Amino acid sequence: MFEILNHILSALPQMFTLPVMLAMIVGTAVGIAVGALPGLSATMGIAVLIPLTFSMDPLPALAMMAGIYNGAMYGGSIPAILLRIPGTPAGVATVFDGYPMAQKGQGRLALRISLASSSIGSAASAVALLLLAPPLAMVALKFSPANYFWLAAFGLMTIAVLLSSNPVKGLIAACLGLLIGMIGIDPISGIERFSFDHVELLSGIDIIVLLTGLYAIPPAIDLAIRPPKLGESQRELDGRPDGFRWSSLIPVWLKASLIGIVTGIIPALGGNIAAVFAWNEQRRGDPDKEKYGKGAPEGVAAPECANNADTAATLIPALTLGIPGSGVAAVMLGALLVHGLVPGPQLFRESADITYGFMLSMLFTAVLMYFLGLVGAKGFIYILRLPSQLLAPMIMLMSVVGVYAIHNSLFEVWMMLGFGLLGYAMEKLDIPTAPTVLAVILGPMAEEALRRTLLISGGSFGALFTGAISWMMICLIALSFGIPAFRLFRKRRDASSDGSAHHGAASS
Repeated sequence: MFEILNHILSALPQMFTLPVMLAMIVGTAVGIAVGALPGLSATMGIAVLIPLTFSMDPLPALAMMAGIYNGAMYGGSIPAILLRIPGTPAGVATVFDGYPMAQKGQGRLALRISLASSSIGSAASAVALLLLAPPLAMVALKFSPANYFWLAAFGLMTIAVLLSSNPVKGLIAACLGLLIGMIGIDPISGIERFSFDHVELLSGIDIIVLLTGLYAIPPAIDLAIRPPKLGESQRELDGRPDGFRWSSLIPVWLKASLIGIVTGIIPALGGNIAAVFAWNEQRRGDPDKEKYGKGAPEGVAAPECANNADTAATLIPALTLGIPGSGVAAVMLGALLVHGLVPGPQLFRESADITYGFMLSMLFTAVLMYFLGLVGAKGFIYILRLPSQLLAPMIMLMSVVGVYAIHNSLFEVWMMLGFGLLGYAMEKLDIPTAPTVLAVILGPMAEEALRRTLLISGGSFGALFTGAISWMMICLIALSFGIPAFRLFRKRRDASSDGSAHHGAASS
């Protein structure tokens, strides 16, 4: 621990040099802008930036990338809250309560909650990266394919909790997501599946195409058909105090930060899964579950804190073991190699100043993000004052440009529009879209982990039930089913006893 503190203290003076400070400010501002544009992502922003950093010193270059990473994760919440469009895949859970808050005239409050939660999550993740990288990386190594299968199954089981009021429609949406997730090349055998001889489908459905279609196009159609009458709900745009008790979010931030950090160190999960897990756990642990999905401040704080707590945590196995925990972490590894830094234990010995400086930049940019977000929020909120005649085509244009920019593919643009019509139909039929997105993310992960487990064990299903981690996940799945079932049973029993009491009183 003393050695870590010595390295931190030696790297700290470099953070206050002009090149590094400018790099962090510019990177954070660019990251917020990238995240706020639907279709763009932190991965894309960093990948575009890498060639521009060839002539820069390693620390300013890495500090700028840290700013983009943190800024983009927060920036994705801006269109999610104001327009019901997740700017990044990790912003999908923010839509659940962020957009209803904006509709109720609490858009400014929702943005402030998102900003504070994002900054706290990013700072917590950076502290974990600084102090806990080696021991936490060892935890990630203990996950076998069987553990990944149960982890993905647990995520899929949250669908039953999220949609306990209408499980049939929830299962329909989840099955649709599982089907979409199977499109492309079989990860084990390499055989084409559901590609229908289209080369564009061989790599599967890009998650950004799906998210943009399901979440951006339906509100644009609604705006075009039925312009909203905001009227008095715009009262908070004038900056009146809202009287919100920020202390009520402290338990939410603590729990969501832990979820985000743990999720981040497990490779292949990512901020989108962390956000959905955190939102679901917050809802499940709250006595008043009905307020979620209708504009609950806790429903904004939990996913935003978790998806930002995932950022630096994904770099823990990347820096210490060379195992990227996400797509962004993989791009970061490429940036390290470009600047002559080889990931692994030797990175902390041979290039300690740069390594710890980079980790400190993740912490500093979390603080910078808060102040830059405060300045920008005053302008973001006025998006709601744009006439719907302009807002609807603007959303459509941003969606088309963002999706086309991913692979310069018109096929993906048409696919996004198709998903938009599907999302609009699902809304009208009251079929939720969240289980579809969750199943697209977790379905392929569960399938690949299951098949790898069976291949390793020679076809024995008993391999799925070995190890403490697998049994812990199985117990969590059982609790996911058991607790809602017990509550439903108790509710029906209470209703039955009340009915019997009323019947007895009437008879007497």
